[in-house]
Amino acid sequence: QVQLVESGGGLVQPGGSLRLSCAASGNSLYFMGWYRQAPGKQRELVARISRGGVTNYADSVKGRFTISRDNAKNMVYLQMNSLKPEDTAVYYCNTQAQFAPTNYWGKGTLVTVSS
Repeated sequence: QVQLVESGGGLVQPGGSLRLSCAASGNSLYFMGWYRQAPGKQRELVARISRGGVTNYADSVKGRFTISRDNAKNMVYLQMNSLKPEDTAVYYCNTQAQFAPTNYWGKGTLVTVSS
């Protein structure tokens, strides 16, 4: 069992930055990533990173968000720059196995981008 705890959400003005952190208790799985869910919308992948550091991003955040991972600390981070109102959502940390359906979710942290 892996428990994930997110932190770093909050209210930020358009164009601002936030850094999300996620701590995993127990060993994280092969992939760690961030998903988000805006009101009335489905949960979507924002970014994920493999244990070896290979990353992929949603097109909507490429060039603005950066995901990173500290395997020794079982942490994953999401640096979010040039935030837009459409980035407003609950952001969820996730870890999942490479070749199995096993995955775990955090409870989420709210990011609100508004002036």
